[in-house]
Order: sequence, then C-alpha cells, then structure tokens
Amino acid sequence: MNLDEEQKRLSQVHNLEEMRRELRLTDMVTVFQIDSNGLYHERWVYAALIPDNQIEEALSDSDWDLDIDDGLPCEVSGEIKYLRYGVENGVEPLVIHVGGYHPVDPWVEISEEFRLFHYLYHRDGKTDKYFRIDEGKEEVLVATVKPNHVQIRLKEILQWLLLKEMSLSIQFRCYERTEHSPEELELDRTELQYGGREVWNILHRDELTCWRHSYGELRGVGDYQVDSKLEVKRIIKLVPISHERRYVEFIINAHGDEYTCDPEKVGEYLGEKSDLVWKFTPVHFCKQVLDKYYNEPNKYTVKDSIVSCRVWGSIKIDNHHPDKVCVFLDYLGRHLPYTEQLHWRAHNIIPEGGVSETFGRRMILGEWANSDQPDLLFKQSYEQLQEACDKYLDWQLLKPLSSGDEYRFQRLRIPVNDEQCHFDDLVQDLQTILIESINVKGLKKLLPLEEKANLKGKPSIKVLEKVLSFHSVGDADRSISFLQKLQALRSKGSGHRKGRDYPKIANYFGVDSLGQQEAFIAILKQALDTVDFLISVVQSGKLGDKIEGSS
Repeated sequence: MNLDEEQKRLSQVHNLEEMRRELRLTDMVTVFQIDSNGLYHERWVYAALIPDNQIEEALSDSDWDLDIDDGLPCEVSGEIKYLRYGVENGVEPLVIHVGGYHPVDPWVEISEEFRLFHYLYHRDGKTDKYFRIDEGKEEVLVATVKPNHVQIRLKEILQWLLLKEMSLSIQFRCYERTEHSPEELELDRTELQYGGREVWNILHRDELTCWRHSYGELRGVGDYQVDSKLEVKRIIKLVPISHERRYVEFIINAHGDEYTCDPEKVGEYLGEKSDLVWKFTPVHFCKQVLDKYYNEPNKYTVKDSIVSCRVWGSIKIDNHHPDKVCVFLDYLGRHLPYTEQLHWRAHNIIPEGGVSETFGRRMILGEWANSDQPDLLFKQSYEQLQEACDKYLDWQLLKPLSSGDEYRFQRLRIPVNDEQCHFDDLVQDLQTILIESINVKGLKKLLPLEEKANLKGKPSIKVLEKVLSFHSVGDADRSISFLQKLQALRSKGSGHRKGRDYPKIANYFGVDSLGQQEAFIAILKQALDTVDFLISVVQSGKLGDKIEGSS
C-alpha cells in the first residue's frame, strides 16, 4: 500500500462518511460488528437504546454509553441490587453479546423484547435470518445475525422505539495502524494524541452525531509507529411512518374502465344513486397470472378455487376456465397485499363473458358444484385415492411423494400454451406421480412367492398389472395401457433426447394434431380415469388381504 493510500486510510474519512450517511427506513443497519485484522485494523459497532430525555447528554461525549459486553443482567457487587442490563444509566441493548468468561464460544442474539414485539420468525428453521409479516401481509426480512455482524432493518427498530420513548444510538470505534513514521505521514508530533497536545479532547458535533478523531504515536506495539482512532456516536430519532395501505385499480368492464379494489370504496348494495362499483364485480386475468404460484410450490398452493400463501393467507379465485382466471374486485383488495395486487394487475384483461358455472353456483348461489377442469379433478381424485388406501389398506398404492418431488404435484396443471418445454415438464411430473410412485413392495405382498419371483426386475407397471390380474380385477387393460403409453412418452421424449420413436408415441396422444395444450388435457383425462379406477379397486376390498408367506 503506497503512502497516499495509507494517509487516506488513517484519515478515516470513509468511516465518518459511512456513519453520517442518510438512512432510509428500508435500510439494513449494522447494529453489531467486530472486525479485526490483528493490530493492523480493529473496528467495533454496537447499538444502544437511549431514553429520549437523555439524547443531549449522550451527544455530549463520544464515549460509549453501553459497552459491547454489557447488556447482561447482573447483581451489583456488595449490594442487594439487580441490574437487568448491567448498567444504571437507563440505556438498553438491542443486541446482546455473550462472550468473555463463558465456557463456550461467544454468541450474539437480538433483544427478545424486540423479536416478540414484531413476531419475528425463522424461515425453514434457519436461525441466521429473521422475518416478519408487515402491515400489507407481505413477508419482510428484518434481521440477519452472524457471529460478528448483525444487521436490522431500521423501520422495525424505530416502530418499536416509538412506544418505548427511546432512540437508537449507533456507537462506532475504529483503530487503523501503520508502520510508517509520523514524518513519513507528514504529521506534526504536537498533534499526536500521545505527544504534547490532547487532540482527542476535541469533540466534533453535527446535529445528532458527535465524533472524535486523533493520531497516536506508538512504541512497543510490534512494528507499528502510528495509529488512528475514530470514535463516533450517532443518534437516530423516530421519523413518521405511514401505515396507510395502498390499492391498485383494475379493469372492470368491456370499455376498459378501471376502479380501485379498496374494500372501503366498493359497494355492498347498489342503489340508483350509488356511484360505487359492486364489490362482487368479477375482474378477469389471463391464465398466466397463476404461473408464479405454480412455480413456487414451497410458498404457494393452487387448488380448486383458491390460491394460498403461507405469508399473506389465501384468496378465492375462479380457475375453472381453460384460458382465464376471475376474482371478485373486493377480494383483490381485501386479501392481497399491494405488491401482489401489482402482479395481478399486470395480467388484467378486458372482461369477456362471466364467471364459470362452477364458481357462480358455489359463490353466488351457495350450491355444491364440482369442477369440470381435468387438472383440478385429477388432484381431487388423487387425494381421494390416498384416503381410500388409509381406510381400506394399511399402505399406499401410490407412495407419497418425497419432499423433493412434492412440487411436481403442486405445479401439475393444464399448460397455458403450446410450448414443448412446458409439455415435457408436465409429462415428467405426471409420470413421477403415477408410475414412479407405484408401491412395488406393497403390491408384491399380495402375490405368492413363486409369482413374486417371476417379477424380479420387472417394471412397476408390470407388477401392478400382475397383481390386478391375480386378484381377478376386471377392466384393468385400459388403465394399464395408458400407464405404459405415458411411460413411453416420458422415456422417448421428456426424459431423454427425442429420437425416431418419439413422433409415433406423440402422435398416439395427438400432440401434432391437437397441440401440446389440448394433448395434455386429453392425457389428464386419461390419468383421471386411471386414478378413479384405482380408487374403485381399493374400495372393492380385493387388495385388502396379503398372501401368507409373501413377505
């Protein structure tokens, strides 16, 4: 490092600028940091909570009001007195550092009071990040916690401190050391802290920030000759925070007119003089609006008439159309956070027609009605098959999907276009659900030993076919044939490079004549028939008894 760079590093101008920079409510603020590179560089950051009536007193000195190892409860030596945070000045910790004389490695944790106030939680059991659900029902990252570095979003800190009548104090201390001499650095020895003049006593103040900076001459500290010390204290007071919810406008009629989905501005009843829009006005969207939810099955679930999210809840939808989705205007504002409304607005289309018969009968007439969409019906029958196996067998005919494959069931749907890649993925998903999941081990228990031996190495469909035949289950040919053809479609197309055999099996399913979308609809209908057939087989009781000696 050349001399100019050393002088710049020792001036610590960059550190002071960092501490004085303008902050936004959405900023992740460092509230705890221990950064050390031996004696060459040492940096500490520690946040303290200062009572509002002590701000001026706190800014009268750059000395820390709460040290990095304070904040722990203790008993005052020689007195019957308990200090919750180890100090008597009313200052509280935001982050507690447990180290020093503890027999295990030091650790840090955020104030329990702060965590509980905001209902912070870990996602997927990981403890280095904390999330909350904000006023708009959106998941927000609030804090990241690492052994030597903690950051917390400023907005949540200030919301909490408003009620505590306290302000945030960011305390900063940094040492930079060099092997260059004072003369090389062009420093006047009278300006050195450990020389003749006490430069360290000069306190600088700028609104809610105070700081001290000085150079010191070192002796006996390795090869270092000069150090630079900067100590900063910055108070961050509460600024107004808006809690007003925002709402998006949607196209509501064939003329392209738009209206807000704010529940307070849509009508419960429409009279002749009402200028409000009926809250059950259906808003129309292209089918692609659901792609986001199908593609993130760990966060969202799409089922018959509903989209659910583990963050913001759920919303009723009309997904019983082949080419569109409808949602009542009121539901968009009442159940979706603002950012989610923007997602739906991007897929908003001019209304054409009304809601589906299924949705209308359910939501308007209050009647029971089944869907006519094969993807929704397939999922419904698949779950009924699981229930039937629980009731009539002590094992599942189709093994439950592993955690790594559950997304295949969640995202299974009618494709929104004729893209080959989407078709291939959906064929793969269906093959995994119906064929790879066949419970070969459970099925073989229904066969005598000699029959089971003949099936060694045979594919799962053959095992299923043999068991159905052995137990005199009729009308199985159609379902077995479909599974075999589906397996061929996957192995010759979706699972491998498409060779000369692919056009033949694709033609069987009408891919060229119908297109990928219609072809997959036809495949789903056959898959639905197959699952319904398996339900009837399980309910018949023909698979209920194991063969003695078959295990």
